[in-house]
This record gives sequence, C-alpha cells and structure tokens, in this order.
Amino acid sequence: MNRSPASSLGAAVAVLLVAAGCGSSTGLTPVTYPDPAVPCPGALRSWKLEVLDRRARREGSEGMQALVGNSIRQSFPGCQWDGAGDAGRVQLEVHRFAAVADGNSWEAAADWSVVVSDPSGRTLTEFEASEEVSRPNYRGSNNEKEALREAFDRAMRRTLAGLRSVTSAAVLRPPGRTGLVAPAAGRLEGLSVSSTIFEVSAIRSGVLFCAGLERFSQPRPLEVL
Repeated sequence: MNRSPASSLGAAVAVLLVAAGCGSSTGLTPVTYPDPAVPCPGALRSWKLEVLDRRARREGSEGMQALVGNSIRQSFPGCQWDGAGDAGRVQLEVHRFAAVADGNSWEAAADWSVVVSDPSGRTLTEFEASEEVSRPNYRGSNNEKEALREAFDRAMRRTLAGLRSVTSAAVLRPPGRTGLVAPAAGRLEGLSVSSTIFEVSAIRSGVLFCAGLERFSQPRPLEVL
C-alpha cells in the first residue's frame, strides 16, 4: 500500500517522539567530577553500586537511576563498578527527585541517603545528600529542568565528597576492631587516603513538603542498577 508524503511525515514524527520518550525521563545528563587523587573510595578498586528508588511517585525511575549511577561511575573512572565477590558496596536510596511549579517559581529537590560497606558487609560510612532549589519562572527557559539540574548537581557534589571521605584505613580495618591496624605486607603500595572533608548540612528549608516532593520511604526489594 502506497503512503502519501503527509502520512509518511506524520509517521516519522511519531517515531521521533517515541524515541525521545525512551531516553532519560529527567532530560538531564550525568554530572562528573573526577579527582585524580582519589580514583576509588577507600582505595578499594572493586565496588557494587545500587541505586534504589524510594520516591512516593516513581515516574521515570529507570532514567533517574541511570542518571545518578552514571554520575558516580564516571566520577570514579578508576573503579570497577560491576564488582562481584570481594567487592565493596555503595547503596543509594533516593527519596525525592522532582521539580514542581509553585506560583511564579519552580521548587526542586534531590534527596537521597548513602550507605558504604566493605566487602564483609561492615558499614564504613553513611550520610545524606539533600538539596533544595527555588528557581524563578524565567521566560524562554525550561525552568523545571534547570531547577532540577541545579539541585541534582549540588546533591551529587555532596555525594562524591562523602564517598571520597572513605579512607583506605577504614577499608582495611578488620570487623570488630575499633582501632586502626597496619595493612598486610604488600598492601601498602598504591593506597591513597582522601583528605576531602565532608560537611553535612543540618539546615532544611522545609519548603518542599508539597505533592511530589515530600520525602517518602517504604521497604522494597533491592534493585541493582
């Protein structure tokens, strides 16, 4: 059956729209901040990364998980993030990741908790990365996207600082020991200790308790990204 040029053009536009919808639901790209002095958290090369969606509304979950996960992977290019067996674990639980219109502004939040464990399952550090942004509704700008981009960038910077605060001494400390121990012979070479100081802000604006941005958490099976 022959198709008219108009119908062919309409089909092509439909295909393009579907293809665009298959990308990241946020429309954002990963943010990367590699640090040559800290190629991997705690100088441990093999890690397993888990990004769990705990939001009340989980639209675009896969795109959001990929965005967060790829930002971490690309910021630690010296790591093997598909680690199995004798690998550490970085687990993020995302509680809020959205932007909503509020009058003449857009209110955005990027909020997740992070737990870092060594290969034995012992917790090395845990912290929260929570950022909230209020952006005026500028003309000619995608204010929803820009507000969410800023909140995401700030939360990811905080996350990377927290991961870089994990020291090699903490990774090498045997379970049940509270003091530092000397590494085994032959393990000193190549170790580096991050001097990054991670600051946790206790200030919460309390502005974003509206639909879609209120923090919500519920137990779910582990989802490995």
